Amino acid sequence: MTQTPAEPPSSVPDLQEQLRDVGYLADRGLATATLISLRLGRPLLLEGEVGVGKTELAKCLAKLTGRELIRLQCYEGIDTHQALYEWDYARQMLHVRALSERELTDSATVGGLYAEEFLLERPLLQAVRAGGRSVLLIDEIDRADDEFEAFLLELLSDFQITIPEIGTMKAEDRPIVVLTSNRTRELHDALKRRCLYHWIGYPTVSEEVDIVRVQAPDVTEALTRKVVDAVHRLRDLDLAKPPGVAETIDWVEALGAIGADNLDAETAIDTLGSVIKDRDDLEFVSSGIDRVVPDA
Repeated sequence: MTQTPAEPPSSVPDLQEQLRDVGYLADRGLATATLISLRLGRPLLLEGEVGVGKTELAKCLAKLTGRELIRLQCYEGIDTHQALYEWDYARQMLHVRALSERELTDSATVGGLYAEEFLLERPLLQAVRAGGRSVLLIDEIDRADDEFEAFLLELLSDFQITIPEIGTMKAEDRPIVVLTSNRTRELHDALKRRCLYHWIGYPTVSEEVDIVRVQAPDVTEALTRKVVDAVHRLRDLDLAKPPGVAETIDWVEALGAIGADNLDAETAIDTLGSVIKDRDDLEFVSSGIDRVVPDA
């Protein structure tokens, strides 16, 4: 059951503290951009490396504000129907078979096949209907094509959609909207102009230690720092897929799963698959593990 949406925090430090309470550590820049987005009702576009917490921010905002999280995962070839709505053709056909021959000729009956009971909500229609009771996450918008991105412009401007058979639906209150991009392609300026923008980079060593300690509080600080130091060395290497913060947390949890209380050559190689997700990278790092774990 969705809670009653909470009021926006009173200040940037207040928002940082509230986000920390739900497991998210935001620096002042990100917290400021988020607070402005909440107060002005503007979409927030987050770009950055993979695994730095873009998607997680939307999830934590939903927890923080007591709103429903509605997620649209973008992918190559996604179209408006998959994101907006579709008709339940299977139910429509069952309904048609149940009708008599006379009923099939009645215009009202035929029109009834496109009633709301046969409408399948997809994330964008769901967000329009939920309005201010929801957080809409449009995840990895850079994976969608230009046509879909252009379609989003109107939605983000007016937050209304038109279904020919039913009419226009408009959100009573705007949802919180977060868009994420890994920059696999450049987004259009028109989309960026409709959003507040923030780049999330890799955290510093101390910031990442704090993040991991919040997500994995049972792990000792000494082991956490060793893992974070090792991950920062990995990011300095010429890897095809450098690890993000999510992989740092995965590595710490993997070490915990095998009962390791230290990061050395053996435990690093045993658990390297939790932080390195590319075959060539894995072979490259394994062959020179001393560059990642100096005391190896």
